[in-house]
Amino acid sequence: MALTSSIKRDYLYNLAKNGKRVDGRKFDEFRDIKIETGLISKAEGSARVKIGNTQVIAGIKMDIGDPYPDSPDKGVMITAAELIPLASPDFESGPPRENAIELARVVDRGIRESEVIGLDKLCMESGEKIWLVFIDIHIIDFDGNLFDAASLAALAALFNTAVPIERLRPTLEKLQEKFPSVKGYLEEHPKDYQLPMNEPPISCTSVKFNDVVVLDPSLDEEEIAEARLTVATDKNGDIRAMQKGLDGSFTVEEIKKIINVSLDNGREIRIKLDKSTGK
Repeated sequence: MALTSSIKRDYLYNLAKNGKRVDGRKFDEFRDIKIETGLISKAEGSARVKIGNTQVIAGIKMDIGDPYPDSPDKGVMITAAELIPLASPDFESGPPRENAIELARVVDRGIRESEVIGLDKLCMESGEKIWLVFIDIHIIDFDGNLFDAASLAALAALFNTAVPIERLRPTLEKLQEKFPSVKGYLEEHPKDYQLPMNEPPISCTSVKFNDVVVLDPSLDEEEIAEARLTVATDKNGDIRAMQKGLDGSFTVEEIKKIINVSLDNGREIRIKLDKSTGK
């Protein structure tokens, strides 16, 4: 295994020195991206994203719950990721491991910091009853760059989500007997309606190996990477979140270049997302 890894590393290094990647892409180029929505009938929203051979499915479930004490007038978002064994021989069954927790946190931070979900519009009774939004991310096939695939799948699923008035009507009708605001809420929203959403951030991940920085790393490139940087930007060109990974470092110039590359690719990916969700 060590010999194979060494051969692979040297091969990728030599390609990079000549300005090439193993799949023929440019250093600042994504693999082909495909987005499908509405795949899971029992979910409030769902999506499947493919970036090259990496494949991720995201599902959204909603429920009625209690708000956090420090945000009594806002809904709650909870993100979880599962790296199922069939996606990669390196994934194991059991409780979420460190890489799954990190993946969920990166996706959660990009969505939360950009205020993509209108959580302020998901309150039914201040301090008492709000909507809970659960984002479940499942890795189906792993061939590198889970951060961007998972983030894009979560966003596409959220834009595909309808607030489940009909499914939870019995519960809502019971609540309105106790909370007057819930009655007004039901009068305003008599049937399922689209989850309140704002403009999304687009996540773009780059890695560095042997002084070369490449966008959207394949699995082979990730395996030899020394440093990783994920940048989430909005349509105005503002940075909404950044996540540094691995033990290596980037120079200031490399970071500036990564940000610019992320902005350029983010614009193109946002167009794909808008088309897939009917925006």
